[in-house]
Amino acid sequence: MKTKIQPKYYTDAKVSCASCGATWTTGSTVPEIRTEVCSNCHPFYTGQQARILDREGQVDRFYKRLQVRQDYVAEQKAASESRVSPSRPVDEFKLTSKAIESLKKAGIATAGDVIARLEGGEKALLEVEGFGRKSLIDLKKQLRQFGYQLPAAAEEIEI
Repeated sequence: MKTKIQPKYYTDAKVSCASCGATWTTGSTVPEIRTEVCSNCHPFYTGQQARILDREGQVDRFYKRLQVRQDYVAEQKAASESRVSPSRPVDEFKLTSKAIESLKKAGIATAGDVIARLEGGEKALLEVEGFGRKSLIDLKKQLRQFGYQLPAAAEEIEI
C-alpha cells in the first residue's frame, strides 16, 4: 500500500451557512465549509415551500385565472338566462310598429304574455286587433331565435 495518500481529517471543521448565518462543527477533510442553504433555512425542511411558490406568484396567478374563468362562466349563464327571460319586452322583437302597438293595446307587453297567449293556439293572437298572420309568423321566428320554447298549440297551423 502507498503511504500518505489519505487526506488530512479535521475533526473540528467549521461549517457556516451563507443564508441564515448558522454555524456548527463537524468532521471533514477541509477545515472550513461554506454552504448557501442549510437544514435550518431550506424551505423543504422548514415547511416554507408553499410560501416560496407564492412569492413567485404562481399560486396567485392561478387563482386570478380561475376567478376570471368563473366570472366568464357566470356572465355567459346570466346572458343566456336573460335571453329567454319571460319579462323581455315585446319591443325587443323585430316586429312592425303597428304589430307592437296592437299587442300593447291588448295587454301583451312581455314575451311571457305572448307565450301564455300562444298556449291557446295561434287563434288567440290572431284575435288581437291589428295583429295579422305575417306579424304572427315574424313573432314566432323571433321567439325561436331567442331560444324560447313555443307551446305545442302554437305549432299547429290553423287556417
